[in-house]
Amino acid sequence: MKATTVIDYIVQRIADEGVQHCFGVPGDYAFPVGDAVDRNPNIKWIGCSNELNASYAADGYARARGAAMLSTTYAVGELSAINGVMGAKAERSLVFHVVGMPSYQNQRLRKTMHHTLGDGIFDKFIDISAQAACCHAVINPDNCVIEMERVIAEARRNNQPAYIVVPSDYALAPITPVDVRPLTIKSNETSLQKAVAAITERLKSAKSVVALPAFTISRLGLQKEVRAAIEAIGCPFATTSMEKSIIDESHPQFVGMYSGVLSAEETRKIVEGAELVLNIGGVSFNDETTMGFSTHLDPARFISIGLNDVRVGDQLFGSVRIADVLAALGKFESRAPQYKRTPEGNPSINGKPSDKITMDALYPRYAAFIRSGDNVVLESGSSSFGVPPLTLPDDVQVHIQMLWGSIGWATGASFGIALADPKRKTILITGEGSHQLTANEIGNMGRFGANPIILCLNNDGYMVERALEPNPDWSYNDLAKWRYADVPHALGCTDWFTARVETLGELDAALKAARESKSGAYIEVIGGRMDMPKGLAFAHTRLKELYGEAV
Repeated sequence: MKATTVIDYIVQRIADEGVQHCFGVPGDYAFPVGDAVDRNPNIKWIGCSNELNASYAADGYARARGAAMLSTTYAVGELSAINGVMGAKAERSLVFHVVGMPSYQNQRLRKTMHHTLGDGIFDKFIDISAQAACCHAVINPDNCVIEMERVIAEARRNNQPAYIVVPSDYALAPITPVDVRPLTIKSNETSLQKAVAAITERLKSAKSVVALPAFTISRLGLQKEVRAAIEAIGCPFATTSMEKSIIDESHPQFVGMYSGVLSAEETRKIVEGAELVLNIGGVSFNDETTMGFSTHLDPARFISIGLNDVRVGDQLFGSVRIADVLAALGKFESRAPQYKRTPEGNPSINGKPSDKITMDALYPRYAAFIRSGDNVVLESGSSSFGVPPLTLPDDVQVHIQMLWGSIGWATGASFGIALADPKRKTILITGEGSHQLTANEIGNMGRFGANPIILCLNNDGYMVERALEPNPDWSYNDLAKWRYADVPHALGCTDWFTARVETLGELDAALKAARESKSGAYIEVIGGRMDMPKGLAFAHTRLKELYGEAV
């Protein structure tokens, strides 16, 4: 499509980045954005229930597809979305956030416009929203082409959101033609060669090496390159819960999930005992992935391969792209046989059909339910502690928000992931507390044919808060008692399979029916009020040790 107006150019350039859907909520200042999306045959408008949901959906879409587009209106819309966009920044999801704002003419005259504070100052919300992005631009007809190339390149370089603001009158103006080529992000060849030489020297001299690939690898689509590098080096590798299944867990060099004191003994010895640790992509050693900072890793033993630089000891090599470093390491001649381990299985499926559902019985069933080719989206809470210790089949993509940790994220994100990757079945595993924040997006899942399987654990309140709280019975951890299994039908998903299950027999039958459903499926799983997975129970104890009663 040949773009002649400012907004048509913006939308087309985002579509050129592989984005086929635009998530958003319409508003009058943003009408030109929605109009341009509807005009463009390469991108489809996906209207969401609110801007926060739209931002979560865009984050999920970007995780599965590499980039996403979010459209909101000035001030009231963009501020509603900022939590989700900030989470995308924290966890390296590339979202192009396009905001329509009052016309330049009205701004120049300092008119009192709606969606403002009535003071004639229009840039204060730009200052706020720009903090949720790695780059931003206020677009006009003269700078449109050059600024779009700049923000696209910067967003790609950092794999973080770009914030693009367009006054409504400028949006409809013709662009000023500029002869410009898309900016390419390349490594400095000299710096790259020096970085690879420094890494290679350390690899050859180290008696033991372990690799820790980061979540950023999946954001950049570099899983195959990381696997090739690890195989060439011949070293074992581990992941934190944030990188669950980033490389198939059946791989003979995989030693398990590394989460400090909750790690298997073999995993911990290999990771913490290695002379050299390859941190590939920037692992986030936060309080949740480390089980309360219980890891014991000496930073002096690290080689850190970032998205755009490499650190080896006290040497820093800038302007080096991670893809180029991995390509070079894929040619490394291993100085030792590949590490091999004895694969560990999941806990056996136990319990009688008449038994009430417990966490010990639930998660092994989830492990058996998940298939190769699935997308699994985990909400912060019980599921983010219950699923990561499981061994999952090959070719399962796990999406989790362990750093930003905004409850409700997973419901919106699963919508975006399902649209971005429709050939895979998307499975959302959530709890009812988080789900209440964003469950209204289920209606749009049905509307746009997303058709996920939703497994919602109902354990009568905020389980993760009860686990962390010295007094789990405080009233603020209680919730309104919804009929969760009725929600999809109430929101228009009348052809979905739904069930409310209390026993293991009911759960087994519902899981089978959910797999067989030709549309979406929703299972409300009734759990015990204080029944929690092992990881969450440990976190409860560990955080109390660290912080006392002030988590």
